[in-house]
Formats: sequence, C-alpha cells, structure tokens
Amino acid sequence: MIIKALGYRTDLIFPAFDGEIIDRGDYLSVRSPLNPTFYWGNFLLFSAPPQEGDFERWRELFKREIGASPRVQHQAFGWDSPEGETGVIEPFLRAGFDASRDVVLTASEPRPPARPSSAVNVRPLSSAADREQAVDLQVLCREPEHEEAGYREYRRRAMDRYRRMGEAGLGHWYGAFLGDRLVGDLGVFHDGRGLGRYQSVGTHSDFRRQGIAGTLIYEAGRQAIARHALHTLVIIAEEHASPARLYKSLGFVPTERSVGLLWWDKKPGRA
Repeated sequence: MIIKALGYRTDLIFPAFDGEIIDRGDYLSVRSPLNPTFYWGNFLLFSAPPQEGDFERWRELFKREIGASPRVQHQAFGWDSPEGETGVIEPFLRAGFDASRDVVLTASEPRPPARPSSAVNVRPLSSAADREQAVDLQVLCREPEHEEAGYREYRRRAMDRYRRMGEAGLGHWYGAFLGDRLVGDLGVFHDGRGLGRYQSVGTHSDFRRQGIAGTLIYEAGRQAIARHALHTLVIIAEEHASPARLYKSLGFVPTERSVGLLWWDKKPGRA
C-alpha cells in the first residue's frame, strides 16, 4: 500500500524506526510496542475513507491487529485522503469517537517570525536533565482530560524514542531555553530522503505570547535543514485553530487535509 498523504506518510517515520508496519493490502497495521498507550502510534491506516458497513469491520480489525480491552484502551483509524474526505463517519461519532480534522502545512524553509524572541536560545536537547525538563513541560501542557501519571509515562516513552532516533541521525528534539530553563520544545525528524516532520510544539503557559513558539519553530527548522539537507518541512495543526495561523505566518502553506477517528477510555490513568 503506497501512502499519498503527507500527513500520514510522515506519521509513519516514527513506527518505521522502532515499531511495526504491516501491509494488509487495503490497510496498514501500525504498532509501537515500546509505547502501547500512544494512540496514533498504534492504529490502522486505510487506503480509503470509511463506507457503509465499515464501522463494525474496522473495529473488529483493530481488535485483531492492535488488541482489545482491557489490554488496549483505545481505537484509532486514519485513511489516505490528501483531500480530507470524511466518508461515512456518523456510526463512529454516535459510538463516541472523536473526528480529527487537520490541515497539513509545508515549507521548503520557515520564514523568520514577525516578533522573534531574542531572550531564548534554541538548541537540541543534549542531556538526561534536558529531556526530563521536556517531559515535565509536556505534562504541564497536556489536555486536561489526560491524567498526569499515565500521560507522563507515555511522554517518557516517546522521548526515549526521539532520543534513539537522534542517535541514529534521524533528527533532534529542540528546546527554547532561558538560561538553563526549558520554556518551549518540539521535534524535527526526517525520513532519510529530505522530508522532515515537526512534532508536538509546546510552550510553557507562563511564557506564551512572547514570540517563543515562532522563534522555536523557525530556528529548529533552520537548524534541521542545515544538519540533514531537508527539502520539505511538514507541520500539522487543527484546521482554523491558532497554531495553524502561527504556522502560516512563518511561511507554511496549507497543502493537504487529514482526517482520522479516535476513541479512548477516559478513565483515570489513560494517556
């Protein structure tokens, strides 16, 4: 199965490193055994949007490929549609699934922000202490429905993957530092053929609206291009949300739409 959509194609950079991607013909089974509570690291990616009858079929396939309760407490589905076709998603929505509707933006290089922050130093994380600060920041920035302990474990495992990818020459996790204090972070990783993907842009709540996020995105992108000879950078945001407006101001252009479906057990302890 050849993936056309840039969003999902760059999603697969990560499980391709240390997970499992099994081609079943009309869908891919994507697993990240080292981080089983990472929803979008353990999902099914179909060649086309859902049609009549796919609600039950897809859910049964997920149980067979990824797992079922109580071991697995989520279900996640994507499909290869750069135009953002939704298909027949109503049965999923009625069953409590959330639909993600994202815009996929690209740039050959980011544009400097209109209001850069001269106070921060942007560099790759270089120590265990840096990475621990990053996990703390990501936990602080989490959505309120995520319980802290479970989310912290998920992010610790994610940062361990990113560390190992960095050691393999596939990118870096970058921080915006005020002295030794981390106030913003994100990742930029690549597929080995010039296509780069941003991950998880975050800024400490006490330091927002100071130009830090824009500076971090610009500097990390510029450094990643220089280090890895990237020709295209990909970043994804919820359509019409404020991050998308920020990315556009930095020269990123909406290129595709991406749709997915996610259900997860919102009991305490779930990531």
